[in-house]
Amino acid sequence: MNLGVNIAGVELKNPIMTASGTFGSGKDFAPYVDLNRIGCVVVKGVASTPWPGNRPPRIAEAYGGIINAVGLQNPGVDAFCQDDIPFLRGFDTRIAVNIAGRTIDEYVEVAERLATADVDLLELNISCPNVKEGGVAFGVDPAMAEAVTRAVKAVAGQPLIVKLSPNVTDIAAIARAAERGGADAVSLINTLLGARIDVRRRAFVLSTKQGGLSGPAVKPVAVRMVYEVARAVDLPVIGMGGIMTGEDAAEFLMAGANAVAVGTANLLNPTATMDILDGLVAFMEETGVDDVNDLVGVVE
Repeated sequence: MNLGVNIAGVELKNPIMTASGTFGSGKDFAPYVDLNRIGCVVVKGVASTPWPGNRPPRIAEAYGGIINAVGLQNPGVDAFCQDDIPFLRGFDTRIAVNIAGRTIDEYVEVAERLATADVDLLELNISCPNVKEGGVAFGVDPAMAEAVTRAVKAVAGQPLIVKLSPNVTDIAAIARAAERGGADAVSLINTLLGARIDVRRRAFVLSTKQGGLSGPAVKPVAVRMVYEVARAVDLPVIGMGGIMTGEDAAEFLMAGANAVAVGTANLLNPTATMDILDGLVAFMEETGVDDVNDLVGVVE
């Protein structure tokens, strides 16, 4: 059975990746998960300088998932290079770094710092607000998505994945803009905007009022968007959004994803990546599939 997949020229031993922000840099999960079995560890977002994140409460349960407003808390790119890359290089897995920024210059600064670092892929998080444009997220405007992708691609030393926001009318248009900007792959979906109100306190549950909804509740939306994007661009697609089982992973592959990322499931079950990989293998055995790539885009 062949489980290997290729993402922008980078060979992964299997299509199971971690979704940024749900797995840290892998250190906290290492006692529970064999990191050598994961196709690619996508680390939590890294910025040019340390970000404190939002004040609590910044995570809350919701039906079928969670809402978070952590705010991309991270120690900055220098600390990441010093502490996390050496740790991850102790395992036989690929490393993708999710990069965050508030302006194009900040994104470029992180990509330049990582250009010669020992990592395999970059993932550009274009859901951050562009402060110079009044707080608009790069990922909701095609021209801005193309511009930031082009700027980061110009300095990147690794293949560039662009992570797409679902909070748009036409996600295929954003994907095509990223492709025009030079993206080597796209990943989707990021979280859907949502909110919860504590009716007893008559107040929003999160300190930021709204946050990002993730988990099984978003999976049908994610599958639909992956299907649309896979047919709109000539790029590898990494699908994510509520994947909890091996058959969930197969569903994304059939929609057109070349690999999948496991997110919220990690917060419920620290061995989720392994369970999903085992479930995908069992599904392939049961259905007589010898090559995982044969599942990709089989639905019309």
